[in-house]
Amino acid sequence: MRFPLTFFLSFFFVMAFGDGALPGDLKTIIDLQPFRQESSIPIKGAAGEEGRANLIQLNSHVNDWYVLRLSWGSGAATAEYHLENARPGSQKLLLDERHPQGLVIEERKKKSNCDLWGTNSKESLAAARATHAAYASLCGGKLYLRNPVKGHRTQIESVTDFLRDGVPAGEKIVSTVKDNFYQDAFREEAQTVEESKPSSPGPIRRKLGAPGPARIDPSRAGQVIASSHLGIEVRDLPAQRIIPGNWYEAAGNPGIYVSLIAPHLIAQDILRSDPRVVGTLDRVESEALVYLVAFDLDQFGVRFSLGTEHPRVDWSDRVQDRMKDPSLPGPDGIGTIAPLVSNGLVSPTDVGRTAAVFTGGFKRTHGAFRWGQLALQNHGSHYGFIEHGTVFSKLQPGLATLYELQDGRLGMKTWSEEDTPLLSQIRSARQNGVPIITGYRREARLPEPGPLVSRWGEGNWSGSEEKKLRTMRAGVALQEVKGKRFLLYAVFTSATPSAMARVFQAYGCLYAMHLDMNALEHTYLAVYQRQGSNLVIQHPIQGMSALDKSSKGQYVPRFLGYADNRDFFTVLRKEAQ
Repeated sequence: MRFPLTFFLSFFFVMAFGDGALPGDLKTIIDLQPFRQESSIPIKGAAGEEGRANLIQLNSHVNDWYVLRLSWGSGAATAEYHLENARPGSQKLLLDERHPQGLVIEERKKKSNCDLWGTNSKESLAAARATHAAYASLCGGKLYLRNPVKGHRTQIESVTDFLRDGVPAGEKIVSTVKDNFYQDAFREEAQTVEESKPSSPGPIRRKLGAPGPARIDPSRAGQVIASSHLGIEVRDLPAQRIIPGNWYEAAGNPGIYVSLIAPHLIAQDILRSDPRVVGTLDRVESEALVYLVAFDLDQFGVRFSLGTEHPRVDWSDRVQDRMKDPSLPGPDGIGTIAPLVSNGLVSPTDVGRTAAVFTGGFKRTHGAFRWGQLALQNHGSHYGFIEHGTVFSKLQPGLATLYELQDGRLGMKTWSEEDTPLLSQIRSARQNGVPIITGYRREARLPEPGPLVSRWGEGNWSGSEEKKLRTMRAGVALQEVKGKRFLLYAVFTSATPSAMARVFQAYGCLYAMHLDMNALEHTYLAVYQRQGSNLVIQHPIQGMSALDKSSKGQYVPRFLGYADNRDFFTVLRKEAQ
């Protein structure tokens, strides 16, 4: 793998000064960006007033986001604007002293002027900000101004955030409520029945182009799962009876597949493997239904985005006091993301290609370690995240990481210091704890569970201080079958991390990590099917539809139709080459 000279210069800068900041305290998120480029010119306003413009390209490799700073006269406050490039692959934003009343947009060696502050046009920065739209079009749709908006929160989230942020010992109250009222609240038992004519008398055979099926206990051959809550319409499914571990293609959505399973149906050699690492499953989680959705990565890309509020960049409440630096507002030296704007909404440039969305990981309050080795390094190992090539919180060694490269390729790995050169290629990334599956042992033909799967504190699996780990959980995994790669998203209606490991082992996954937990809004996934001008919204569990708003009899999908406070992933159908 070859890297340009600019990368090595940036890399040296990172190593010497810590994420690109000059020696001294970090003051803004811009100081965290190792690949930023900056230019400045004198400017003039509509009335001839003089000022200065500073344009900061946050990542010169990715070319998605810019910050524009305008200063007028001596002592005047500086206005800051977060701009999104609608065509990062073909155009670049520039300042040019020959055009002091706006930006210059260079596209395929052709330059055009875009007056943003020298006129009173409807597409000036002032007019765009006055719209209060999450994305306000500028320069004929060539770029967008990102405006701050209020993200939707469910009633549960509003109450828990109030308790955690505004009430002494509020976290304790939230944990007590979860332990007494929410454990197994969403559990769905796998209702299996015997078929009179078993459609799967032996091992399940993989359908051409589909993901690899799960390894099922041969004694369970002939059993099918009857699910009344499956919300994604699939092809070739008689009477809603699903063969456990088999994959069914979503109707009208090529490249998307659905599967159901319960841990007690898995092959016994898998359930008996690695007893020192994976905990014993009780009957409740063994018989709890798991919904899986797979995406063919030849057809789809996956992109991470922040919500309007979460995850934050300040200190996690879980971090030990000795790991905190009281002189810093957060582990990366910042306490807010200003002047950047996170708006919890799919970008207008991606809406037409969006095939699905699913929620992200833990909030910052839970996104760090209190116990174990990871709690004693890197300020408690706060989970890192990157959006549009912009570092919001540094990726930490030892943490499970889902990342998207500039060329659209998706990867999952346990981050290490040796991965630092990869940063120049990363467009988005999200860390969330430690791995559930950390590799594939080809000699044993069995995925390897993460070493901390059954270690509650060291793995930061959340739950309660009484180590009650069984609850609704979501996880994501990478599978490869005969050179084809699939991203698997799984919703466990009631599970510990050990049950998650067994399921991902059964499906032969190369890597797997935990996402969020406890409720349908935290494990939400929506699949979109376009039928002419209509958008059909489907969910693996029908109850997830309650998270979509209703307007004049029409569903408005979360993340796609309205802004949300939580972070999420967008599944994008790739454009034809």
